[in-house]
Amino acid sequence: MAFKIPESVLVVVHTARLDVLLLERAAQPGLWQSVTGSREPDDPDLLATARRELLEETGLSLGSLTDWQVINRYEIWPQWRARYAPDATHNTEHVFGFQVDSPTVATLDPAEHTAQLWLPWQDAMAKVFSPTNRDAIRQLPHRVMGHTARA
Repeated sequence: MAFKIPESVLVVVHTARLDVLLLERAAQPGLWQSVTGSREPDDPDLLATARRELLEETGLSLGSLTDWQVINRYEIWPQWRARYAPDATHNTEHVFGFQVDSPTVATLDPAEHTAQLWLPWQDAMAKVFSPTNRDAIRQLPHRVMGHTARA
């Protein structure tokens, strides 16, 4: 088994009205998140990783993908550390936004996600389990509408 690369993307799928798509993890029921995934050796860059993960996890390809130029570094959770080389203890996550015209039904890979829902950004921010996902969603009003978020 090849180890995962400790570099990943987080893609916040959203509308101009600030509705956010969340996915429930198949292996951890009750844990909701945006699109995430590790960089693969064949990915030429992180934009390609973000596009691949969007397609794999949601089937979505029509929309505007933007690199937010936000990088998070965090410790890999112990329950997921075996997926990485023994010396890998931290992951570097790159944040992207993907704006779609309207809430769209995603095509889920049942091995990864079992449910989806669209929520207003404040509710989505409260529902996600990851602190970096929460922070990214908190930035959404500023990134889309140019004003400060109030949560």
